[in-house]
Amino acid sequence: MHFRHLGRSGLVVSEISYGNWITHGSQVEEEAALACVRAALDAGITTFDTADVYAGTRAEEVLGRALKGQRRAGYELFTKVYWPTGNGKNDRGLSRKHILEAIDGSLKRLQTDYVDLYQAHRYDFETPLEETMLAFADLVRQGKALYIGVSEWTADQIRKGAALARELRVPFISNQPQYSMLWRVIESQVIPASDAEGLGQIVWSPLAQGVLTGKYLPGKPPPAGSRATDPNGSRFMSRLLSDDVLTRVQQLQPLAKEAGLTMAQLAVAWVLQNKGVSSAIIGATRPEQVHDNVKAAGVKLEAELLRRIDTVLGPVVQKDPALTESPPQRP
Repeated sequence: MHFRHLGRSGLVVSEISYGNWITHGSQVEEEAALACVRAALDAGITTFDTADVYAGTRAEEVLGRALKGQRRAGYELFTKVYWPTGNGKNDRGLSRKHILEAIDGSLKRLQTDYVDLYQAHRYDFETPLEETMLAFADLVRQGKALYIGVSEWTADQIRKGAALARELRVPFISNQPQYSMLWRVIESQVIPASDAEGLGQIVWSPLAQGVLTGKYLPGKPPPAGSRATDPNGSRFMSRLLSDDVLTRVQQLQPLAKEAGLTMAQLAVAWVLQNKGVSSAIIGATRPEQVHDNVKAAGVKLEAELLRRIDTVLGPVVQKDPALTESPPQRP
């Protein structure tokens, strides 16, 4: 495994981190989930990412059990707050009330006294940013979170959050956006703003929901047991499963072979070529997927290979930052 600092902070994370969105507590049985976490630890992954909303809080519980007995200082544990975790009117969002209550629930489920990184899972348009950042600062001072981050914030939101973080003297160090060969909307605005403010990117879906592994074929039904056949995963994949996208992805097969990489390794290595990326999150339903993905750590892709990838994918790559600018509807 190779390691990088998270943004300009002193926190060191594994280049490849393990996340349990969709899989733990829902798509796979617990024993399989535990086996994947063990595989991640064996492969040198030290960074684990989850969220209270994943599988209705069950994902945090599974990860807590999977990491039980590990030396706490030997791994970095990240979770998030924002989406609903109950039926109450305050069981959601980034109000002071919800943040202070949500962290206690997460710590109990994760069986730990603190998280290394606590992230705002989205921007809350109904709560003053000052209230949110003050609540985060208090968690840091209480020792319940060591650092603060966000997920899927726009460049302007990141700048405003960073200004308040400086004023409150809270270590605001990361953004967690979607990023892959097929989804590059963060490159034009979010990454430059984050770099200027000292934030590193912890990117999710570097495999584009598995599409960049090449297992989905144009004109063919999705493989049995794949994410595209799971109700929780398939709703994020409609654009990715078009014949145009899948045909172009298949044209990456010879490029991966020339580089001595599997398709999954090529996809993960590709996001890690961006200096603004501190870590790429992988998920898995089988330990073999973990063993394959981690081999992308430390891989350097030649400029000519990167150019050829752009040529193949060009027309299907999403680059428009406006796609991330629409305010999300608060559940």
